[in-house]
Amino acid sequence: MSTVDFFTPVVDDPFVYGQIAAANALSDIYAMGGTPRTALNIVCWPQSGMPPGMLAEILRGGSTKAHEAGVAIVGGHSVADEEVKYGMAVSGVVDPKRVVRNVGARVGDLLVLTKPLGTGILTTALKRDALSRHQYAAAVRVMATLNAKASRAMLRYDVHAATDVTGFGLLGHAMPMAEGSGVTIVFEETDLPLLEGTVESCRAGMVPGGAGRNRSFFEPRIRIGEDVGDEVATIAFDPETSGGLLVALPEKDAIALLGELEAEGNLEAAIVGRVVAASDVPIVLK
Repeated sequence: MSTVDFFTPVVDDPFVYGQIAAANALSDIYAMGGTPRTALNIVCWPQSGMPPGMLAEILRGGSTKAHEAGVAIVGGHSVADEEVKYGMAVSGVVDPKRVVRNVGARVGDLLVLTKPLGTGILTTALKRDALSRHQYAAAVRVMATLNAKASRAMLRYDVHAATDVTGFGLLGHAMPMAEGSGVTIVFEETDLPLLEGTVESCRAGMVPGGAGRNRSFFEPRIRIGEDVGDEVATIAFDPETSGGLLVALPEKDAIALLGELEAEGNLEAAIVGRVVAASDVPIVLK
């Protein structure tokens, strides 16, 4: 299995950006229950005007995260571009009998989300100098965390479907899971784990353009309850950077998985929804 993923900077520190980009690229392999093995760096770089040493720091950040994952960087490609972009083409291995797909959720399953939401909104606040140092540190910690432990943990249970939550937001990535499985996924507003400051930043207008595009595209197939706060609805469409895994599995296994994640120190994971019989829409947020 292999994936390709690269994107523009979301933080000011080039080393940290490299770490986040690498974690984001590795996430697709983890979502399928695989183990990443090798990676190729992909760099888009302006031909002039960039600070000396910046590219080296980005690559160093990516290298440290790849090393943490046990991944060998075996080469790379660079392209002249007006905008900085960095990512990886990642290859990995998976037991063919244990491939986890983003379809297969069953009625009665619960959904576990392994990271909190809000990175897109908080990084937008960062760009507008409206994010506290504490909130910035929390967002960076979440984005730079590999989904390796969560992936290994979910494989110890009867996983029916999983996906990583990235640019299409929670609801956007849940959509193909619901439609491909022939079910409806119901999310509870109060169950969604949010990074500190996300609601306040959203209320202040720190919303990336991708959230609006996600909402315009997906909302016609989603029923949002009248009592759901507009900020939470917006956050559910927020394009996440290096977000968590969304895992569908039987209730007893979901509870056990959540307990295991909490025992490993992940206190932000949460059961965020349930799978019910197909209705008039594939996704409900209430």
